[in-house]
Amino acid sequence: MPSLTFLRQFVKIRVKYTTEEGEYTGTVMNCIYRYNSPLGQMTIAGSGDALTGLWFDGQKYFANTLSKPYTENLPPVFEDTIRWLDIYFGGGVPDFLPKLSLNDTHFRMTVWKMLLTIPYGETSTYGKIAEISAKNTGARISARAVGGAVGRNPVSIIIPCHRVLGSNGSLTGYAGGLERKQRLLELEKSGKIGKNSK
Repeated sequence: MPSLTFLRQFVKIRVKYTTEEGEYTGTVMNCIYRYNSPLGQMTIAGSGDALTGLWFDGQKYFANTLSKPYTENLPPVFEDTIRWLDIYFGGGVPDFLPKLSLNDTHFRMTVWKMLLTIPYGETSTYGKIAEISAKNTGARISARAVGGAVGRNPVSIIIPCHRVLGSNGSLTGYAGGLERKQRLLELEKSGKIGKNSK
């Protein structure tokens, strides 16, 4: 399983660039890139050297970590992300992880790190993650709190929040939509994307 280092701060590099809104001088600008997946268009976001977001366009919390100004670009980390997604949607299991840079509460980042331990093709529950987290921290955590953190995951699919189910195995709470969640789980079982039911 690839390791993940969560960075509390983005690297600050002074740059000067021009956008439609005028000239900007400041820290590294965010970039985006559009990816056409079999389940709909996705937006990839990053700071240039690390991935900070990956969303299905229009999903709940879409672009919640993306701040302006940003530009459409294809830095190397996006090329890695596209390669990862191509392997995944092709029915393969990527053996690498694009470089991630996430900045959120300690609790959310802990939950997201736990999501990375759920193996491809397997699932867990909000309650099980809460139980493991409580055991690791000594603090009582509710399944609802875990669900809130899972729902705010800014890097869909790569941080596999779609692998988390309700306590009875039901498909609950996926920001990208329950149909997509079902089709992602089917892909991991069969190696093929199921047909859209609409």
